[in-house]
This record gives sequence, C-alpha cells and structure tokens, in this order.
Amino acid sequence: MRAAVPPIESSAAEGWAAPAWVPTRALGRTVLLTGVLLVLGVALGRVDLVLLAAPFAIGAAVALRRMPRSAPELSIEAGQDHVVEGGEVTASVTVTNPDVIAYDLVVVRTRTSTWLRLADSDRPFAVSVAPDRWTAIELPGTARRWGRHDVGPAAARVAACGGLLACRPVLVEAEGVRVYPETEPFAAVEAMPAAAGLVGNHRSRRPGEGGELAGVRPFAPGDRLRRIDWRVSLRTRDLHVASTLSDRDAEVLLLLDVLGEAGASGGVKGKASVLDTTVRAAAAIAEHYLQRGDRVSLAEYGSSARRLRPATGRRQYLTVLEWLLDVRAGTGQEPGEYTFGAHNVSPDALVVVLTPLVDPRAADMLAGLVQSGRFTLAVDTLPADAAPAGHSQWTALATRLWRMERENVLGRLREHGVPVVTWAGAGSLDLVLRDVARLASAPRGH
Repeated sequence: MRAAVPPIESSAAEGWAAPAWVPTRALGRTVLLTGVLLVLGVALGRVDLVLLAAPFAIGAAVALRRMPRSAPELSIEAGQDHVVEGGEVTASVTVTNPDVIAYDLVVVRTRTSTWLRLADSDRPFAVSVAPDRWTAIELPGTARRWGRHDVGPAAARVAACGGLLACRPVLVEAEGVRVYPETEPFAAVEAMPAAAGLVGNHRSRRPGEGGELAGVRPFAPGDRLRRIDWRVSLRTRDLHVASTLSDRDAEVLLLLDVLGEAGASGGVKGKASVLDTTVRAAAAIAEHYLQRGDRVSLAEYGSSARRLRPATGRRQYLTVLEWLLDVRAGTGQEPGEYTFGAHNVSPDALVVVLTPLVDPRAADMLAGLVQSGRFTLAVDTLPADAAPAGHSQWTALATRLWRMERENVLGRLREHGVPVVTWAGAGSLDLVLRDVARLASAPRGH
C-alpha cells in the first residue's frame, strides 16, 4: 500500500503552493538579444559584441537567482454583509505574499455590481507586497439599490525577478452584500376588517378583556368587581358593569404582483420602478404591522409563486427583509397559468395586493378575491412617468393608449368593489382601510 502512494514533493512538504510562474516578454527579449549578440560576436570574431551581451546575460542570471516558489493569495472582504439602501459599504481586496521573496509589482482588478458605487472599482490597482506580508486595497462606497449584490470576482497578477517572471492570474470568487430596502415612515389607522388571534392591539367585534368600551350592562355571575360602573349602579340601584371589546391581532397578507416590470430604476435617490415601489412599500407595511404585534405573511403572484408563512415579532421582520431581497420580476413570457385565489387566503386576513395593474391576470385575480368575500385592498405601484417597454416613433401614442387601457381596468375593478389606492407612503391607506373595516362589519353573504 505504501508503494501505491505517490511520493510527496519537497515543495508540498514544506507547505508551498505549486509554482505558477511563466516568463514575460522582457525575459524573452533579453534571451533573444543576448543570443543574437553572442552568435554575431562568434561568427564575426568581434569581442565587443560578446562584451555587449555580457551585461544582459549577467543581469538576467542575477534576477532569476531567487525565483518565487509560491503564488500570491487573494481574498475579498465586504465588511458588513448587510446594509440599507444609501448606506456605506466597506469592501477591501487583500493580497498576501506567503513567499520569502518580495513581489516587484501586483496588479489587482476587481468587478463589482452596478448598484454598488465603490471608489475606483473600475480601474486596476498596482501595489507591492513584502515577503510574508499582506496589502489591503480599500474600496469604500455606497449601496444604491436593494437586493443581493456582489463585490468581485477579483484577479491579481504578480511580476517578480525584475519583471522577468509573472504569475498566472490568481482569481477569487465574489463576496455577497445584502442591501435591504429603505422603508419610509408608514402608519395606518387602527381599523382592521377582522381580528383572528387571541391577543393583540386591534379592536375586535367580540366582547372581552380589552381597552375599548362597548357599553354598560347589568352585572352577571363571573364579572370582575373592578368592572363595576358605580355611577350607573347608584343611579339604577342595581349593579352594572362596563363591557369592553377584546383586543385581537390581525393577519396581513402582502401579495406582490411580479408579473412584469415597468419604469427604470435609478437607485435610492433616483426614480423608482414598479419593483422598487413594490419592495419598499411591502417592507414599510410589514414593519408597521409587525411592530403592532400582528401576523404578517408574504406571497408572490408570478412564475415563482414564493410564499412566506405568517408570523409575528422582530424575527419575522428580518425574515421578511431577507425574503424581499429575492423578489424578481417576470418577463411575461413564462409558460403556465398563475393561480391565486381565495383558497390561498385565510378568511380573516387582510390582503394587501401591491400591483401596477398593467397585466389583465392581476385584475382578474383581484376581482376573484373580492367576490369570494376576502378583505382585499389593491395598492397601485405604477410610477407616474412609467411607459411601456420599447422605443419607437409611436412611443408617445402607445403610452397614451396604454394609460387609457389601464384606466379602464381601474374602473372595472372599482365597479366590482375592489378598493384601489395609489401608494404615497405614510397614511396613504387610511381611508381605504376604514372603508374595508366598515364593510366587514356589515353582514356578508356566502
């Protein structure tokens, strides 16, 4: 068995990497010039040509006397693995020289995502690295848009022995950076169409131990003494208690329409596309209701049909942010039908559909949810300056027709009782939530 094991090379035994050095053009020109001068000197019998070739030969021999034995090591550090849109990104590329011979020159080139604006990331860097030392190249910058972005991959090429030898390019894989969407301050009224849990911050229609006064009624066995209304009891000569409505938590389903994209994204400080508005609005709404103790779930209406189960608390909020990083818009050419109906929604859940309403399938889905008796609210995420894809001499006319067709869709949805509101940040859903809660208190047919 020992004979079957290949012998260990001395370089590997000492912990060195296999040599990856190749001659450069400078070494080729040196060898060529030296050889030509020597041949001509011997052929013509001229000693001066031989003496002229001697410095080139001696210089190359001296430079190659100590050749590096190992390749450089390259690594990428992205600092914090998650930031918020507009936040600072502290990335760096580190070049390590594990050899005992200094590198004359190290040229490093890295590639980064277009949504990470890093300083001087589009140009090569030239550094020198001492033996058994490392050199870091700092790449500070800002994150311009939400999502998962990469710093890298990076490549380094090293010159040694006076530029006569060069290492083959050393590559390193990219390092990911998670950029969370920027959430605008959002607030909504307390009105909710239904409350399903046992505890929470929303007023329900059921009597119980809560903070909302429902009325005064005669005392009954089992009532607590602290609930006695003494003013009414003294006036009527009978014990009366103040009855309250129970506080319940609500379930909110955020349904993201990802059938297509419209508008151009300009990053956190520029114009917002449909996907930008959808993701940022979803993060703001989820943060608001999760802070109030409600249960929030998310789902996609598109080819992927991803879903996030309902939960509450800060852990759910972090899970929501991670889930939103993978939201991608479809091209509209994916095969198959997208089905999302009442069977996917809890009867007591408030469904907030974030949609640009440019695809007829989204309008049909909304009408089906409302007709099934689900509490549904449509949030329009189409930017004001959005236009259909493609540019031609008919673009202006096509945009007008596209807008007119979309207005017809909005009108038909309102006729079916689908409340539609344009996303405008904090307070944009108040009036519609009040209407939905008022309709929920009325008797519903089955």
